Parts: sequence; C-alpha cells; structure tokens
Amino acid sequence: MSTPVLQITDLEKHFPMQRGLLRREVARVKAVDGVSFSISPGETLCLVGESGSGKSTVGKLILRLTQPSGGTIRLDGVDVTDLGEGALRKHRRRVQMVFQDPYGSLNPKLMAGTIVAEPIENFESFSAGEREARVAAILKKVGLGADAMRRYPFEFSGGQRQRLAIARALAVNPKLIVADEPVSALDVSVQAQVLNLLVDLQEELQLAYLFISHDLGVVEHIGHRIAVMYLGRIVEIAPKKAIFCEPLHPYAQALISAAPVPDPHFKRERLLIEGDVPSPIRPPCGCRFHTRCPFARPRCRSEDPQLREVVPGHFVACHLREDGYRGTLPRPG
Repeated sequence: MSTPVLQITDLEKHFPMQRGLLRREVARVKAVDGVSFSISPGETLCLVGESGSGKSTVGKLILRLTQPSGGTIRLDGVDVTDLGEGALRKHRRRVQMVFQDPYGSLNPKLMAGTIVAEPIENFESFSAGEREARVAAILKKVGLGADAMRRYPFEFSGGQRQRLAIARALAVNPKLIVADEPVSALDVSVQAQVLNLLVDLQEELQLAYLFISHDLGVVEHIGHRIAVMYLGRIVEIAPKKAIFCEPLHPYAQALISAAPVPDPHFKRERLLIEGDVPSPIRPPCGCRFHTRCPFARPRCRSEDPQLREVVPGHFVACHLREDGYRGTLPRPG
C-alpha cells in the first residue's frame, strides 16, 4: 500500500486570548481540537461544515502558515510539524494552495507569466528560456493561451484568474493541493469548468486534494471521501456515497438534508437543528453537538464520543452508533 501524501494525527490549534496591560492569557479559542485523517495519491478528501468549524484553519496548519498547538503533520512520511523555516523549505513545494478569491490571491502588479514563474525560480535552476517554456506549458495545461503570459490579473475573467491560480500551484509539481472554497466566488457555469479542470489534472498528475467547501453539490461532484467538521473536530468521515446515501452522525444528516436537490418532484425529509454553534472558547462538555442534537441522551452530555470505525471505511463520533447501529435514528423526544 502506498504511503499517504498527507497524514495528520490529533492536530490542534488553540489561539490564546489575552487581556490587560500585561497581556495575560484568560482563555483559548479551540479552533482545531484533535483532528486526524490521511489523503492518498490521486484522492480528494472534502472537508465540510458550518462557518467557524475550523476547516480553513486545518488547511493553514497543513501548509504551516500557522504553527500547530499539538499533533503531527506528515508529508510523504516526513514529520514537518516542528521543522524550522530552513528545513521546511524543501518540503513546501510538496503542498500548494488555491485560495477562495482568485483576484485577491494574485499580485495585480505582476503579469501572469511572472506569477507562475516566481515559484519556479524559488525551487528550480532553469535558464530564462527554459523557465519561459515551462510557464507556457503550465498555462496551456490549465486552458490559458500563450498570450496570457503578458497579461495582468485584471485582464482575466474570474474563471481565468482561478485557472491562473491553479497554474501557479502546479508550477513546482506538488503532491498535495489545498483548495479552500476555490469555486465559491465563481458563476455556476464557470464553477463546473474549474472543477472539471481539477479532476482532469488529478487524473493526469495523480494529485491529492484537500478540498474545503460548504457547497455539498460541489463536494458531491469532486470528492472521493468526505470529512464532516463541527466545532473543531471531525464527527464523521467516509466515502462520498456513504455520506450522501447513509450519513450516520445527526449533524451530517442535517447537512445532507438541507442540501438542495435539482429535482422539483423529489422531496427530502429535513432534519432540523436549532440554535447556534457554541463558542469554541468554552465548547460543551461531552459531545460538542449535544446542545443542538434532537437525539441527545444523558450520556451525550457527559461523555465525549470518539471517532470510531462502525463499518469498514466509515468513521463516526456518536454514542448512538458505537454499537454498530446503522438504522434511522430514533425520532426526537
């Protein structure tokens, strides 16, 4: 079995809250609190959940844009969790990022050719002619013509700018791409084009994707496995078909039931959850979802459920599922 491109174990990020003249720590925001998963070559793992669940923070931790508070991050089997900038540099080329805003993530003062060439200059020793040929080939691979090299970001459409951002990510031959809401700022028709491009590139280059999104329609199109996050933790992780056809965690069930279906004659039974997401400063005791879960039991309020494999390849953190129960959850009340 091949080594996972990415393996994270018990990953944590706690942001200290400080007050007073002496800046004393009074609390910690537990943005990510014990997340574990792996991604294999050629696989797309989609990370979904409400705003504030910690999805984007996980992406930043993997790229080491912020330092983890705990846990380990392995790229191609190498532990990069605590590497300094010098030692980390050679590993940075293995993982690249595509951001949500294709215009804000590009330097408006640089032409497209320079934007794509910059990471190549940082990691490769090519002559000017070789570098230009490499850039032209990458731009062609993402569907941009040769004339794109001498155009500025404002001269491209939104979809073309995201193609340019993808080209920049591909410039150093990464093994993993972290895509944080990469199509949410695009028109629906353009979204499909960019998603199909990502799928084609994955098949050709055996890229691994961590795809962060709140749009379940997009996730259903591109994902192989789905991890559902709630309040800094993964509550369910399984193959895409299992999540969409038979979600086991009440929170995952609520997300799937709320997703629109492109069929006016199909009516999906909704599982409504009330209330707001609790504060990550003081998360609830026991199961973090119990304050909003219509099926909560006394055990849920006191005992923290662990992520367990209830059926092969399907992991869930829910007391109601620990004994292998897979049927419909009991009605609230």
